[in-house]
Amino acid sequence: MTTPKRLTRTYLALTAGLLVLFGMNLLWGSVSLTPQAVLAALLGKGQDALSMGIILQLRLPRAVMVILLGAALSAAGYLLQTFFANPIAGPFVMGISSGAKLAVALTMVIFLNQGRFTSSAALIIAAFAGAMVAMAFVLAVARRVQRMSILVICGVMIGYICSAITDIVVTFAQDSNIVNLHNWSMGSFSGVTWGNVQVAACVVLPALAAAFCLSKPMAAYQLGESYAKSVGVAVRPFSMALVLLSSLLAACVTAFAGPISFVGIAVPHLVKGALGSAKPLHVLPGCALGGAAFCLLCDLIARSLFAPTELSISSVTAVFGAPVVIWLLIRRQTQEGER
Repeated sequence: MTTPKRLTRTYLALTAGLLVLFGMNLLWGSVSLTPQAVLAALLGKGQDALSMGIILQLRLPRAVMVILLGAALSAAGYLLQTFFANPIAGPFVMGISSGAKLAVALTMVIFLNQGRFTSSAALIIAAFAGAMVAMAFVLAVARRVQRMSILVICGVMIGYICSAITDIVVTFAQDSNIVNLHNWSMGSFSGVTWGNVQVAACVVLPALAAAFCLSKPMAAYQLGESYAKSVGVAVRPFSMALVLLSSLLAACVTAFAGPISFVGIAVPHLVKGALGSAKPLHVLPGCALGGAAFCLLCDLIARSLFAPTELSISSVTAVFGAPVVIWLLIRRQTQEGER
């Protein structure tokens, strides 16, 4: 049962976890720093140029970007789960992230072959275009099939096709900068700059605000299209808004960090369980906090576990997220068997 007290406790716990993990991301890495050194750098009073550079130019922008993209990925997953009425829908599973990855890889290869570098805005536009093409294929399949399991399988297959083409593009690239796309294609928050953070914030924050504004019609839509129409929801424009927002959020994540698996599926369900509520008005803020905290934890493990070697972020998110998906599938099968 959801009570105001439970909601407050959960939000406070998520916020506290987020702040603790944010601080740990600034402290830990291949070079360990003291809390005093981190605080001095943040206040602009640090005496050690190396520590100042590590904090202000490497770890701080990376941590802020992880928060933004983690929130975006979790919210995108929740929007897709609402749109498809499927608990395991998400940007990675439905092939949207892979479509965005293919478009970004092709854009970077073309620009780099011409001796030019791509801007953050160009990468987001390319990723959004790729995400929308992948989503269009998924929606085309959704019109022809009735079973959601088949739709999910088709989404996974679309993802495999896009990933295979991306791997071919990266494999046969000659330029050393293009070859380094392989690391990005596996998912990574490394190499983030303050300029990247600013562009991502300009995309993610308005998109999250727009998603939150759709909370009321989203709650009606969860009860079925017929009910949503009966209470005055314009279902077609609303559905398009969900598709566009989820694709934009997933595209922004892919443009800067590559495809990241399972966050968009696992976090919304964990948040709903913690809140004891499925209302979008409650779940969306929780998804933003939970997704940010989850990605901070996974990025900390990816950077620190085998430092100075860095793991791909998807490798870590899969370890934590895949068991949640397995549990969801087993629970759903059990519920269907009891009916």
